[in-house]
Amino acid sequence: MRRYSAFAIAREAARHHLGWERAWRSPTPKPRYDAVIVGAGGHGLATAYYLGKNHGIRNVAVIEKGWLGGGNTGRNTTIIRSNYLQDPSAAIYEKARSLYETLSQDLNYNVMFSPRGVMMLAQTEHEIRGYQRTAHANALQGVATEFISPRRVKELCPIINIDGPRYPVLGALWQPRGGTARHDAVAWGYARACSDMGMDIIQQTEVTGVRREGGRVVGVDTTKGHIACDKLGIVVAGHSGVMAERAGFRLPIESVALQALVSEPIKPVMDVVVMANTVHGYMSQSDKGEMVIGGGADGFNNYTQRGSFHHVEETVRALIETFPIISRLKMLRWWGGIVDMTGDRSPIISKTPVEGVFVNCGWGTGGFKAIPGSGWAMAELMAKGHSPLADAFSLSRFREGRFIDESVAAGVAH
Repeated sequence: MRRYSAFAIAREAARHHLGWERAWRSPTPKPRYDAVIVGAGGHGLATAYYLGKNHGIRNVAVIEKGWLGGGNTGRNTTIIRSNYLQDPSAAIYEKARSLYETLSQDLNYNVMFSPRGVMMLAQTEHEIRGYQRTAHANALQGVATEFISPRRVKELCPIINIDGPRYPVLGALWQPRGGTARHDAVAWGYARACSDMGMDIIQQTEVTGVRREGGRVVGVDTTKGHIACDKLGIVVAGHSGVMAERAGFRLPIESVALQALVSEPIKPVMDVVVMANTVHGYMSQSDKGEMVIGGGADGFNNYTQRGSFHHVEETVRALIETFPIISRLKMLRWWGGIVDMTGDRSPIISKTPVEGVFVNCGWGTGGFKAIPGSGWAMAELMAKGHSPLADAFSLSRFREGRFIDESVAAGVAH
């Protein structure tokens, strides 16, 4: 793979840009792989990348029934933060955030990581106590956050209305090194690096069944034929329950839609990410000038990738209270993603009842921020059978009552 650089751009400019190679190969599947990853979203590609980089396992196939990054990876609002209350959550999200810092250099691909800072508004006395508690926990965990005053909130985001009308801004949990990245670029960068290591990324191919012998996985059936493997990673977000059933076990998750939208582009007006959990809306501004807006997940189970008017109305109404400046903006695009939720709103990174089958799911509405850390932990689990980052997120916690409750403590799990 030819490295991207300023010299490469200059060379190709002189040749009318006719010498660029494909970013990744589209090969015919081989009969057998050491490991198969189902799902070519950010988490699946990151798992494959760290299997190769950290553990030398490169005879790997990543199988995707649609197109690379066409699921939740390309359908989110790109927020990156690690200010979670519980120790296992803070550890894996901070690992991910720290990997994002140098991901462009590691992959030789610009993922446009922008550590612009993330603030989570406290608009009730309960939220003040909750976020102050989280700030103290983060200090013990080594995660750099602080609880800031309304005046500081206004300094960081001048367009915000801190006086109401329903809920005044009483402070905020502020993480200066949180931010955003370009979602498509994260998937493309990982895919390019995986392909360069000799891994096969197989798109437009659905896994229709999992073959087992003596309680152990031996391969998968796909729309392009049978593929044998020693290890199988299921990393398919909202369709995790479907894939688990094909492998012969059940998962304690449910799938719902999460919606988002962007406005028409405007001149720069805010350079931070703001989350307002009491009124339930969050917003940042993209490099193109669009206001990127999101809110809560649907209240009923579904597999749709479309929006619904009542959610857009609720989210936009909440944000107009907080940012009156946006009241006359026009909506440019609107979409939905399928997220898988666990009872404690924390992920599952675990071995399964089928030997050789591993699952990574349950990220709910906060999967994008975790991609590098999730891939790191899942790769270590698949390669070694154990990962310190993943231990607390095993399936056994639901049987043993070791819940990692992030449903309220860290606000909405975006």
